[in-house]
Amino acid sequence: MPYVEGFGTYPFGEEWLFDAILRSHLPVLERARGVTVTVTPVLADQLEAPGVAARLREFARVLRVEACEADERDVEPPLRASCRAEAARYGAALARLEELGDDLLAIFGEPARSGRVELLASAATHAVLPLLATAPARRLQIDAGLRSHRRRFGEPPGFWLPECAHEPGLDALLAEHGVGCFVSDQSAHEPAAAALAPAATPGGPVALTIDWEAVAWLWSLDGYPSDPLHTDFHRKTLRGARPWAIGGGPHHPAAADARAREQAREFVDGARERLAAFAAERGRPGLLTFAIDTELLGHWWWEGPAWLEEVQRVAPARGLELVTVSEALRRHPPEARPLRRSSWGEGKNLRTWDSPQVADLAWAARRLELRLLRALGEGLRGAPAERAARELLAVQSSDWAFLDRRAQAGDYAYERASRHGQALLEAIDSGGRPDPRLRNLAPDLRLAPLLE
Repeated sequence: MPYVEGFGTYPFGEEWLFDAILRSHLPVLERARGVTVTVTPVLADQLEAPGVAARLREFARVLRVEACEADERDVEPPLRASCRAEAARYGAALARLEELGDDLLAIFGEPARSGRVELLASAATHAVLPLLATAPARRLQIDAGLRSHRRRFGEPPGFWLPECAHEPGLDALLAEHGVGCFVSDQSAHEPAAAALAPAATPGGPVALTIDWEAVAWLWSLDGYPSDPLHTDFHRKTLRGARPWAIGGGPHHPAAADARAREQAREFVDGARERLAAFAAERGRPGLLTFAIDTELLGHWWWEGPAWLEEVQRVAPARGLELVTVSEALRRHPPEARPLRRSSWGEGKNLRTWDSPQVADLAWAARRLELRLLRALGEGLRGAPAERAARELLAVQSSDWAFLDRRAQAGDYAYERASRHGQALLEAIDSGGRPDPRLRNLAPDLRLAPLLE
């Protein structure tokens, strides 16, 4: 997500961050075993910002736990069990937050240190790297992201390309920064079975290619989260509880949980069949790279964490081995095959972030990038240069064009991008103080990638 900490609350802004932590990050990381999780630097920046932990705890207590408890008293009897279960889940998240105190990065750091999960790095503000105008700007995103990750979590096993947006040549830039692998979606450009083998790149890093057929079992209109028994994310009470099921009637937590676990067993069997077919055809084991937005589990799909827990429980007994990125790279040598310009967005190309609907945002970001490089070439340095660079990183977030194109956040995305652009120009032309609301964006930034 973009840097929303300090930039508004309901319906857009900090509430997005807080709900993601309560509904997804905490329950998922509590259950995750032997999987790889990407922590985007801009997410970690916000978790590390002063005052966030206290505001999050207050939000969880008043606007989630107490609101669901009040709804349990007020709603019709068939809806009360769901409100009670929702309050209990928020209560468990709040209890965990109180244990953590102000160290929100421990949500990810503790499972990583214990060996339950490994953490993947990403670009500083989740920019669509092929759409940046220059190699220096791409290096800035990669460098700031890796420096952030290494300081907080240590050396990552690889790099998450934002939006899986790849084009030939990015592998060489990643290799410059010591990246050994990245994740790519090539499903529009090669047979489905090809995805079950890693790909070698000319620059050196290995590409783990997503198996979109397996991802679509969740990530489609008729996927697991759309089952009539599951929680209807879009239908809420005035206080924000979600006691209705997708089928239209009351949500029954026990029945929905049981259905999610049944779907987990379906998933394991389906993945095993795909890998068996690959092995029979190729004569060697395949690697199914299954990657989804973490927020799908818990935030958008309330029953998602139960699904994940059951996948991890039944997979070994059913002959499906779950491995981290590091283990996958040790076991599966890459094969040489070409990778095309692609993403996991609409149409598997870059039109979600670069099309007529969002051309003003896309081209403005490129112009601002070139304007800053010109100013640096003319001698801009010090605090104004760093302020301008941070504003550029904020402008480059992939979420602005995504939200604007899909009309999912009113004018919030366009306004945020525009204001960061204006602040960048102010920094170049008149210096001034940084926006205090960007107090913790890219704290490990250095200007060297733009100056070399």
